[in-house]
Amino acid sequence: MSNPHLDLHAQELMAQYHELLPIYEQMATVIPEKLRGFFNDAGVVVAAMEHRVKKEESLAGKLQLKGSKYQNIHDVTDVVGIRVITFYNDDVDKVATVLERLFEIDWENSIDKRKAHEIDSFGYRSLHYICRIPETSYTDPDHPVLNQIRFEVQMRTILQHAWANMNHDTGYKSGVEIPKVYLRNLSRLAGMLELVDDEFSRIRHELADYRRQVQNLVASGNLAEVQLDGDSFKSYLQIGPFDALMRKIASINQAEIQPTDLSPYLPLFKAMGFKTLGDIDKLVSDFSDAAYQIACFQIGLTDIDILSSSVAPQNLCTAYILKKGGGGLGLLWMLDTLNGPSEVNKAMAELLMEQTKDLPFMNQ
Repeated sequence: MSNPHLDLHAQELMAQYHELLPIYEQMATVIPEKLRGFFNDAGVVVAAMEHRVKKEESLAGKLQLKGSKYQNIHDVTDVVGIRVITFYNDDVDKVATVLERLFEIDWENSIDKRKAHEIDSFGYRSLHYICRIPETSYTDPDHPVLNQIRFEVQMRTILQHAWANMNHDTGYKSGVEIPKVYLRNLSRLAGMLELVDDEFSRIRHELADYRRQVQNLVASGNLAEVQLDGDSFKSYLQIGPFDALMRKIASINQAEIQPTDLSPYLPLFKAMGFKTLGDIDKLVSDFSDAAYQIACFQIGLTDIDILSSSVAPQNLCTAYILKKGGGGLGLLWMLDTLNGPSEVNKAMAELLMEQTKDLPFMNQ
């Protein structure tokens, strides 16, 4: 269909566009699929990925303004567009690395708009690559032209994406000149978003450093120096602090140990007043014998042959609470903290009191 607003050359480009439209749509499907696979292999997590084929009206508007600069439709490098949105600034560079491995990059026409601003200006920040699919990544024998068509990939963070959308809707999209006071406010907002983006990345790096430090302290045995929190407790569990006690308990009946998630014990340990991993380690060293005594009474005369790995920390906490004078109410509090309040916990607490009242550790 001819467009009366386009010159003959632009109309020829539009005809080429219509002829290649099925290929463009194929590319818009294939490219995200390839990228998802490579992102997964590289361990790169992205927030979202969008794709589109430029609409006829949009392309016509572009050709009407600057159609003379294009010899053929292949010179229009953004007919197929992919947008990859990341959580963090440094993930943009990781995405770019994946693209460089997967596609051929047209460096001359690619642009890093993150570096385009002066030191006192803020605004649109995004990394744009113009790419081509090499035959080593994907081919279609029925449509070999697919490997000749360039496409654009935009990479930006969530906050950069939010800014781009706001700026587009409030700025040039309207076609109305914006008063300077509003432009200044938009610039201030862009600066704030840029700062937040950088702060998120900084905090992420600091947390990664903290986790490495915790892992090193745990591995070296300096547990008293490690504050008790979610990250440190996870690292602590990886060294199996309750394993020796659990194996000893399982040997009573030659039972199989069924691994279970021990993370629910973190809020219990914190509620018990433990501040460091050293406090938990002291619990293990001081109360393992008592925990074993409880287990002997509980399962010694039974034929139980499968035990949850949670038996060890629960018996340790039971012994600790009883030795500290917590009694039945303390045991009920422990069970409510672990499992949520219920009538079953009350009955279980009473049973534990009955099972432990005459054990040797209670009289030491």
